[in-house]
Amino acid sequence: MRAITSLAPILAIALLAPRPTLAQEATPPVQEAERDATDAAQRQPQTGNAWIDARLLDMNDYAARYREAFVDEIVRYHEAPRALVEDALRDDATTPGDVYYACALAQATGRPCRAVLDAWRGDHADGWQGVAERLDVAPGTAIHRRIRGDITESYVRWARPLDSSN
Repeated sequence: MRAITSLAPILAIALLAPRPTLAQEATPPVQEAERDATDAAQRQPQTGNAWIDARLLDMNDYAARYREAFVDEIVRYHEAPRALVEDALRDDATTPGDVYYACALAQATGRPCRAVLDAWRGDHADGWQGVAERLDVAPGTAIHRRIRGDITESYVRWARPLDSSN
């Protein structure tokens, strides 16, 4: 019994010691899905406004941590149906920033959020600028000014720091 007791520290060290990593055959489907979701989260929104793009990327982080507050914000202040917002957030093709922007753009242009989200899902290869063009939203600062104001108000309600540069 004494011999086993004296081997305990050696066994513990052996179990905790780093071991060589073996090559993996292929990436499991779960990891591929996680990578695709990460790629979507890192994709630039391409709204045509760098300040808005940066905030939309930040919203992805905020929504990952405070999902209910994020959903409540869009439902209450952008008048989007809760089921639509929650459904869109489960879709791998849309990030939280995309959902926010879709509903903000919809509200600013008098469209339903669902219509703007459908346009995004249909083709977003050229970002939000391309979606806005296909929806015949006039490019320019008026829409960006309105959405920037919406974002600023959301950040105030979330008590989230807001970098006002750009």
